[in-house]
Amino acid sequence: MLAQIPNLLALNLSFVDKRSNVLYINSTYRQFETILSLNKTTGGWAQCALFVAMRYKTKNLVYGAMIGALYAALCFLQNALIPNSASFVIQFRAAEALCVLAMFTPAAIPGLTIGCVLFNLCMAGALPWDVPLGGFATLLAAWGTYATRKWTIKGFPVIALVLPAITNGFLIGWELTAFIGDAFWINALYVAIGELAVLFTLGNVLYFAIKRRRLLEK
Repeated sequence: MLAQIPNLLALNLSFVDKRSNVLYINSTYRQFETILSLNKTTGGWAQCALFVAMRYKTKNLVYGAMIGALYAALCFLQNALIPNSASFVIQFRAAEALCVLAMFTPAAIPGLTIGCVLFNLCMAGALPWDVPLGGFATLLAAWGTYATRKWTIKGFPVIALVLPAITNGFLIGWELTAFIGDAFWINALYVAIGELAVLFTLGNVLYFAIKRRRLLEK
């Protein structure tokens, strides 16, 4: 029976209708019925649990990979259209708007981190600590956004939108001070301003678009 679960998982993914969440839910329910009808024991319920875990992991792996690829692609595209604009001291890195995805799926945490690391690895003129420190800053920002996703003020996720600016401001601000110079608070402020500008414009639009259309809804 366990050997049939990968096939059932593939069948489940093939049933996804992007226009209808109802069809997707019904297909999953039918597959539960199939598993239990073949084994109406405690083992049947265990197999159902395994099936759910596999489907959840697969979905999150796909989401994470897509988010990471999208983040890196947006950074490369921005630098191609406006050279070095994604790596200025005052960054208006459009891809940072994707941080709001962490409010809808935990898959965005590793996805955003990997996307940032990939871009920094390929970025010309990157500072020595851009890859590890930039990745760590993004990891903290995405995790903080996910952890505070329910803390809203009149339905507006102010804290979740501000956290990426704080983490990037402190960490990237320190890196700029260590390798380029100038006062720490000036560098931290510049980075935070750029981050806030992106999150409260593009990020805000993306957040409410996803929320209203119920995309990525768990």
